[in-house]
Amino acid sequence: MKETIIPIGPYHPLQEEPEFFTLTVEGERVVDIDVRVGYNHRGIEKLSEMKTFDQSTFVIERICGICSTSHPFAYTRALEDIISMGVPRRARYIRTIIAEGERIHSHLLWLGLAGHFLGYKTVYMWAWKLREEILDVMEMLSGNRNNYAMFKPGGVRRDIKAADLPVALGKLDSIIPTLEMLRKAVLEDPVLHARTQGIGVLSKQDAIDFSALGPTARASGVARDVRKDCPYGAYDEVEWDMIVTANGDVFDKLVVRIGEVFESVRIMKACLLNLPRGEIDAGIADIPPGEGIGHIEAPRGETFHYVRSDGTNRPVRHKVRAPTFMNLPTFKTTVKGATLSDATIILAAIDPCYCCTERMAVRDPEGRTLGDGYDLIRLSQEKTARIKRKMGNK
Repeated sequence: MKETIIPIGPYHPLQEEPEFFTLTVEGERVVDIDVRVGYNHRGIEKLSEMKTFDQSTFVIERICGICSTSHPFAYTRALEDIISMGVPRRARYIRTIIAEGERIHSHLLWLGLAGHFLGYKTVYMWAWKLREEILDVMEMLSGNRNNYAMFKPGGVRRDIKAADLPVALGKLDSIIPTLEMLRKAVLEDPVLHARTQGIGVLSKQDAIDFSALGPTARASGVARDVRKDCPYGAYDEVEWDMIVTANGDVFDKLVVRIGEVFESVRIMKACLLNLPRGEIDAGIADIPPGEGIGHIEAPRGETFHYVRSDGTNRPVRHKVRAPTFMNLPTFKTTVKGATLSDATIILAAIDPCYCCTERMAVRDPEGRTLGDGYDLIRLSQEKTARIKRKMGNK
């Protein structure tokens, strides 16, 4: 059968962010896929190097609205690694509360979108309605529904008021019945099973070979979670379970994320009930020369930040690696052999965040990789001059 190339993106009504997938199909069967990213590049790493260490916290918080805690969490941990200092215990608990609130709203957002992709509008509407409840909690605790601006090097910017504790706990208790309803819908609905079970299978060995992260890996039986493997925040002081399944299909990715929402509620409640007294900020004055790494378990998997300091008040190098960058290559095995109608939900099953995955490599006409922003400015000016000369000759 003749092969046909089907492009998806970079702008597509079912994909919320610009990305480009080239599917090679024989009839309705996908035989190959090519993935291209970089359409969202905003130069965040370079911008961070132009800001003070504290200002950079706000810049990288805007890498992604859904991951607006994950990135500053990893970044501040990298700075604290340079100093080799700890964070006040109360601040660690507050950081954990905010991070798990983000995990709940992120997973519910994905669950709703999964229902939307499958035409299951009831799941879509209920999941997003429930997500509003947790966003109400986050707004009460931080003052914002997204981009919480809670993190700073050495602690957090805002304390949790004692009067807000019972309200937050009440809200968390109130969402459990609806969560149970959603879990039942996923576990028992035969139509949803037909569209997700055995679809887009990522084997355990493939998950390991591709270095998959987060729910994408845990749905394939890989028990990998930074919160357990390298505990930070308050994760080693409260009880919770890692959700791991074995089949690696789209259905198991649904199951893992719903299970993690329940665990996140459990973690948030434990932290709110046992919130220690004390300071919320270690009071970092300066960042000495050195380099540090910070990694945390974002909703999609491990987020990794590398920061190098030369003793001034701003980073000289800031490198970001988001989990989607590692999970995207798994498409090479999960989409091949699938029908065209299943390709979109398989692509969506890793919960991709392309604005977190921004990458760009720039080369000059001789093929040499350019080293800094000044090279880009020079090339831009040279191109502008060529255009002016060309227009002047007409």
